[in-house]
Amino acid sequence: MKYQRCTLVQVVDGDRILLGLKKRGFGVGKWNGFGGKVEKGESLVKAAMRELQEECGLIVNEDDVRQIGMILFDFVGDDFFIEMNIFKTKKFTGVVQESEEMKPKWFPVSEIPFSEMWADDIDWYPIMLRDDMFYGHMKFKGHETILNEDITLVTSLKEMYSVHEKTLEAYSIKHIDP
Repeated sequence: MKYQRCTLVQVVDGDRILLGLKKRGFGVGKWNGFGGKVEKGESLVKAAMRELQEECGLIVNEDDVRQIGMILFDFVGDDFFIEMNIFKTKKFTGVVQESEEMKPKWFPVSEIPFSEMWADDIDWYPIMLRDDMFYGHMKFKGHETILNEDITLVTSLKEMYSVHEKTLEAYSIKHIDP
């Protein structure tokens, strides 16, 4: 079984959100937030900050990025799980720029291109945009078909991680740090 810890940063500025069109690798051709794999010895927040800067040039202070969600993605048949730690920021510096991996673009929140994103995004983006914390478990067949999804609103990181540990136990998944 492969288990990977990743981060995803959502950049919101008033009534608009910055998304990046994935140019290569996992999720190519989809609009998404900015993120990637957590490196060995790296904290989740540091990984989120690094990935944001690498993928679109924006810089955030640790105090200005907040974990708002976590989703465990289960790719049935592939024996592959992704623990996606979702962060949100409303404060940033720098100039948005295209990278080798992402082509960034601002979208009005009312015009998020859900038809060109991961299938589950339409279900949890509204929660994230309301600043509500959540935990999700998504089972996919391939990369397009959702077999099952479960989203739970939580009130704290402690509760989020508690729900996550129970989900891992239910599926006999051992938490693997990078």
